[in-house]
Amino acid sequence: MRLIVREDPKAVAYYTANYVRLRINEFRPTHRRPFVLGLPTGSTPVEVYWHLVDFYKRGELSFRNVVTFSMDEYVGLPKAHPECYCSFMHRHLYDHINLRPENINMLDGNADDLTAECQRYEDRIREVGGIELFLGGIGPDGHIAFNEPGSSLESATRVKTLAYETVLANARFFGGDVDRVPKLALTVGVGTVRAAREVLLIITGAHKAVALAKCIEEGVNHMWTLSVVQLHPSAMIVCDEDATLELHVKTVRYFKSIEQVQEQLIGRQNIGLKGSISRLHHGSTGTPGAQTSDSQVLTDSDMSSAHSDDGMSTTSVTPTSPADLPADGSGEDCAEPNNGHSPAATDGTPF
Repeated sequence: MRLIVREDPKAVAYYTANYVRLRINEFRPTHRRPFVLGLPTGSTPVEVYWHLVDFYKRGELSFRNVVTFSMDEYVGLPKAHPECYCSFMHRHLYDHINLRPENINMLDGNADDLTAECQRYEDRIREVGGIELFLGGIGPDGHIAFNEPGSSLESATRVKTLAYETVLANARFFGGDVDRVPKLALTVGVGTVRAAREVLLIITGAHKAVALAKCIEEGVNHMWTLSVVQLHPSAMIVCDEDATLELHVKTVRYFKSIEQVQEQLIGRQNIGLKGSISRLHHGSTGTPGAQTSDSQVLTDSDMSSAHSDDGMSTTSVTPTSPADLPADGSGEDCAEPNNGHSPAATDGTPF
């Protein structure tokens, strides 16, 4: 597991969106081999979506061969309701990018048979070959999606009763009226998230500091469902400084030192985007020519010559290590940053 600490929520949002951009471009998706992306709802990812829209509008990212799966949906809320997660995803992301409608997958909280709807969702995920990258946030009690404390760590997509703390937290989206908040939801399971080939979680704010500490410094526990990422072979948490307040100082220093070693001693040119070390060039601090994995680092020419199967050129990008991703919106992988962040963050919204 990797822990990336950035100064504030804006830096976290930019880092996360830029990582997603690089992963999609590195993958070079085609119609027959799409990039399958799991996406969260709630307030945490909104600014991430603004940046993704901004990348698309600047021609740095295409969603033409991306397939998405939303994490959850309220039961009984009309699709036209502004707080329905179907409306949420369209409002903040889908209506502003070139994602094909047939590639958008969302749970139907108004289905006649909710159990069958959950099974349909799991079947659809398998049909497209599984989720490549699952992006998620957490609740103050450490839950992923609507997998409340006590959820099975092997659970699949299902109907879930929301905990009272979650209902209270979501009341702000319903005028502060707890009675208007749905009490049931459809949610992907902890096992569904674990099955993704990569998991990236966003955690910001002091109110989530206890959850982060429980999930990183203590054992795997179904009362803190986020802790399951300890078992995942490719998991990354991106958090702000406030979210680390309950962590031991040595824990934060350890993860920051790993990033520093990757950046300064190993060298960004030797680190794959997901953190794997594929080779060390002559002249680097490490052993010249050493190889620690079978993965290959893609070059600029590899990416610039790539084309999708529908004739569209992909965006040229140099894959980088997580340490190379800018914390403040600056760096060679970003186009004309604006005061430390892309225009999406500084203008409030790109649409």
